[in-house]
Amino acid sequence: MAFYKKAHKGDRAYQFWQEGVHPELIQSDAMMWQKIDYIHQNPVKRGYVDEAAHWRYSSARDYMEASGLLAVCREW
Repeated sequence: MAFYKKAHKGDRAYQFWQEGVHPELIQSDAMMWQKIDYIHQNPVKRGYVDEAAHWRYSSARDYMEASGLLAVCREW
């Protein structure tokens, strides 16, 4: 973690969080769906699986009316 510490951060020896990542308010259903799809597509983009629902730890199955490992709340 010392490798990721920025030189201007003199008050710490290590950097845990990535620089430049800030929370974003989800303001609409469309934006929520975009974020969910982004998360579901990560294992596909990395080449781990061919379809999002094939990733064991993904909630994509729950959105396809199948059951995943954990219960997923789909109402927000």
